[in-house]
Amino acid sequence: MDDSEPLPKLRLAPAETADELARRYEREQRAVLSVRENVLHQETLAPFRVGSVPYLNAVPLTRGIEDEIILAPPARLAEMLRKKELDAALVSVTEVLYNNSYNVLDGIAVASLGEVKSVFLAHRKPIESATEIFCDPESLTSVNLLRVLLAERGLKPRFVPLPSYEASQLPDFVLLIGNRAIDYSRGPLTPEIWDLGAAWFELTKLPFVYAVWALQRGLEDEVLRRKLREARDFGLDTLDHIITSRDEYDLAFRKDYLGWHIHFHLGADEKRGLAKFVELLRRHGTEPVYDPVFVR
Repeated sequence: MDDSEPLPKLRLAPAETADELARRYEREQRAVLSVRENVLHQETLAPFRVGSVPYLNAVPLTRGIEDEIILAPPARLAEMLRKKELDAALVSVTEVLYNNSYNVLDGIAVASLGEVKSVFLAHRKPIESATEIFCDPESLTSVNLLRVLLAERGLKPRFVPLPSYEASQLPDFVLLIGNRAIDYSRGPLTPEIWDLGAAWFELTKLPFVYAVWALQRGLEDEVLRRKLREARDFGLDTLDHIITSRDEYDLAFRKDYLGWHIHFHLGADEKRGLAKFVELLRRHGTEPVYDPVFVR
């Protein structure tokens, strides 16, 4: 080119405002997430049989594979695992502590650091006066957590199954978990509530792990483990979407519950909390308690 010729003018894209940049970023993110969701849907879980609980706090762990998950209460999932009707299930953590047949998928849990909102003792009288506590039988972990918390205070009441969930008929001391606990706490009755996540943190200054992915030992399950990790990662990356799109309760509650009270990682602090729980179960119980076996 002749040095005397004028240089061509550069054609610049028009400047974008901050709002336009934000909208473009959101569109790009939606496209990326849509691709990830399609990949999760295309790679089936088969031949593995996987179960989870029908609770709001488990939704982020099965994002993108929901259609392939068998939903059942924790006690039923534990029973299906024992009968080998499932290859993996999101179960109450005591299922793996009392049964040395499963591996625990490392890095993933349903846990809380402090108040959990969905596991509590509702009581109309002082806790120290309790001689009998009625329990939701769906979660062995919550029952045992309450048992060790009370035992650490020198209390050893009798635990009996709860015959009815009718709020007006609930006894003076009742342990509730999951969506039923949330429903009760948001209802018209106003008994005292002893949040077990908060009580555990007060005692130990550690997180409490409520549920983990239990895997049948001896299976070639590397693909399954990868799929479960990808589903959890996708759930956390789209947590805002889950919070805004679900219809349980109201938006403010979902933001508070899933964004603050519950977390989904199983790290060093959670493992220390698990180890402390094992220690207290051994101290206050009579059954053998096994150390969890973690697999990546």
